[in-house]
Amino acid sequence: MKTTTLGCVRGPCGKCGRTVPRFWRRALKRTRPPDDVASASPRRVYGPAEPQTAVFEDVCPLLTSLLDGYDVCILALGQTGSGKTYTMLGPPSDAPRDVGLVPRAVEGLFRLISENPSRSTQVEVSVMEVYNNDIFDLLAKDGRTAVPGVKPEVSTTKEGRKEVSPLTRVAVCSAGECTALIRAGLQLRAQHATAVHAASSRSHLIVTVTVTTAPSCHSSAEQPWSPTAPQEAGPPQPAAGRRRGASRRASPGSPGASPAGPAAHAEQVHAKLQLVDLAGSECAGVSGVTGSALRETSCINRSLAALADVLRALWERRGHVPYRNSKLTHVLQDALGGDAKLLVMVCVSPCLKHVAETLQSLGFGVRARQVQGVGPARRSPRC
Repeated sequence: MKTTTLGCVRGPCGKCGRTVPRFWRRALKRTRPPDDVASASPRRVYGPAEPQTAVFEDVCPLLTSLLDGYDVCILALGQTGSGKTYTMLGPPSDAPRDVGLVPRAVEGLFRLISENPSRSTQVEVSVMEVYNNDIFDLLAKDGRTAVPGVKPEVSTTKEGRKEVSPLTRVAVCSAGECTALIRAGLQLRAQHATAVHAASSRSHLIVTVTVTTAPSCHSSAEQPWSPTAPQEAGPPQPAAGRRRGASRRASPGSPGASPAGPAAHAEQVHAKLQLVDLAGSECAGVSGVTGSALRETSCINRSLAALADVLRALWERRGHVPYRNSKLTHVLQDALGGDAKLLVMVCVSPCLKHVAETLQSLGFGVRARQVQGVGPARRSPRC
């Protein structure tokens, strides 16, 4: 696995990027953090005033790796209210310049596909959440499971890859259709108001885009697919925020089409892009949660601790890595275990009162970056 760590400093106290270095100096001086955190050097630190386009520039190369056959995972972590969802999804409004990494990555992926008509590409999307250590399918008819009465669980395929089943996977033909599906799934994500955040995410969101490429059976003289070309139908319109589980295949040669022919099947390459918006770590005494919300907080913190344990076990090259201690780490096993390119967005607040949580997030990022020496990223096997 090749890991890259980036830092986002966002929050109500930050007014410009120039406040960031001063914040670090004061925080480190007051708290005397461990040496590994004090010497942490992310690949880049984004200030509160940095536009979303600047963050996406460091993600673009990973989309090329995805089409080359590498699994890719982009993961945002940090305390609650530190800007993870804003970084990954953008604000609730649809301001084009503020959209997050997820819609930008989808648009960039389809743009790259359209620039290479020599290959036939199939794109499928799934949206799930890990809530109270259970997996919920956000594209299913009921927002819980694709098969009534059967909980989604993590299984191992014959190729040794981890897969959630049953899970709704929908073939998409354009960036607009894919984004519409993701937005429909987000309407069902668990949220709860706390004393820290008015719309705190209570689950880990995982958007998976699966790409299958093969040599196209059409010659370059034929008209290739274009994102602006008219489609048979527009993006789906889910009723009341729910998406039906039926999938639709596009015409041959489009990004949603299945590669055809024995020659194409012989050189199919499968890769998946996982876009993860983790729930924020929080202190129950500060957030003021009680009852079911308190159980949510406990499950969130335990799953994040399990993720930290996995990274430490990988860094120490232990014989046993505790992926199964949490549904979150079990789902992300392929991304964490050495076969993917992993980019970690560490989101922190510039407020001094949040220094303890900031140092905890930084320590997590340090451990994630240290894992890169365990093994290189490998291309997904050809079928």
